Amino acid sequence: METRGILQKPKMSFWQIWNMSFGFLGIQFGFALQTGFASRILQTFGADTGNLSWFWLAAPLTGMIIQPIIGHYSDGTWNRFGRRKPYFLTGAILSGFALLILPNSSLLVAIIPPIVVGAGIFMMMDASFNVAMEPFRALVADNLPESQYSTGFSTQTFLIGIGAVAGSLLPYVFAEYFHISKTAEPGHVPANLLYSFYIGAAVLIGSILWTVIRTKEYSPEEHAKFHEEELVAVSPKKTGFGQIITDMANMPKTMKQLGFVQFFSWFALFTMWVFTTPALAEHIYHVKPGDTSSVAYNNAGNWVGVLFGIYNGISAIYALLLPKIAKATSRKIAHAFSLTMGGLGLISIWFITDPNWLVLSMIGIGLAWGSILSMPYAILSSSIPAKKMGVYMGIFNFFITFPQIVSSLIGSIIVKHLFNAHSVYAIIMAGVFMLLAAISVLYVKDSKNTPAKNIPVIETA
Repeated sequence: METRGILQKPKMSFWQIWNMSFGFLGIQFGFALQTGFASRILQTFGADTGNLSWFWLAAPLTGMIIQPIIGHYSDGTWNRFGRRKPYFLTGAILSGFALLILPNSSLLVAIIPPIVVGAGIFMMMDASFNVAMEPFRALVADNLPESQYSTGFSTQTFLIGIGAVAGSLLPYVFAEYFHISKTAEPGHVPANLLYSFYIGAAVLIGSILWTVIRTKEYSPEEHAKFHEEELVAVSPKKTGFGQIITDMANMPKTMKQLGFVQFFSWFALFTMWVFTTPALAEHIYHVKPGDTSSVAYNNAGNWVGVLFGIYNGISAIYALLLPKIAKATSRKIAHAFSLTMGGLGLISIWFITDPNWLVLSMIGIGLAWGSILSMPYAILSSSIPAKKMGVYMGIFNFFITFPQIVSSLIGSIIVKHLFNAHSVYAIIMAGVFMLLAAISVLYVKDSKNTPAKNIPVIETA
């Protein structure tokens, strides 16, 4: 249980909270481009559907390694640039560079195969997103008094939704409304996708700079006034990696119990991100395997962006309603209901033949996504001490990255050999795992059956 200092932090105005959270709009803009279109780009460069999930292995591996390290060191970093700001500014610059390079990997074909460049830049992109995201999560808790947590994280949720929707829809908007080419020569990325990644890089860096310039962080002396318990706490003998291991061994029991829920949830999400484009292209648009340059394939890819924008928009709105739903039931029931809707939404894709009806599937997925971004952290939040906020958020990321690694390692094998390269069955499998997550959350021991005053909303790469 977190111990509060005697002196409370001063309240922030709405616009101060908005400026502090604004960087998340850019991070989510870039993350939406990654989750919605990375598979399409990698397929364009020659990745086989049966091996697609292996290229995505870079994402969870970098997150597992980087987030606890960044969280640990940002907890103890104070310099003239701030405590958290140096980290997420560095991550933003590197992420922007990766967004510019990934769709242009084919330009280096004379030197290195584009699929090799693409996979390497994809790893760099995800590592950079993790560097930017981890300290950003702790910034809100650092600056806000507890009475404003709900306002702070709700504002963050709204900006997350705007960024995700904009990033997901932009390629479709460029193609359909500005008539920018949505097809290209085999081995090259269409112009509508290229321009979307360029704008994504600019938005990401610009929004982070806005937060860096417009937001003040507390100095060590100011921070100590609000958390006096840290002044009398015994200093740990271990530092660096050794302290991270110690903190991991002493993680709250609730975190361990939530591990099963997170495993099933994120296995399902990762599988959906990897295989949605080839699944819809083959199952609904009747594209032949290996075809990545036809109009039908690119129509499927653009529509996936629209669908991902829809579920992100629904999740943003739904996250604002979750505290009321949890109050009327409980946090566990609210999360179980949301995950069930997500599982049914994924499974329903098998029965749909008209792409327009996929919007209904996205409603269920959006409910699950909104809850996944909030409820596990609401259940966990009371067990994390303020002085360990960064490192424990990073350690909790293990329960997000591990299922993604498992999905990366076995997903392609299952699709290739068990499903005979039919990606739509992977989407059904994801729906089953989401239903298993809904069941497992009922076995988590929540210290409160009513929602906490603060329900953080946290996005991860």
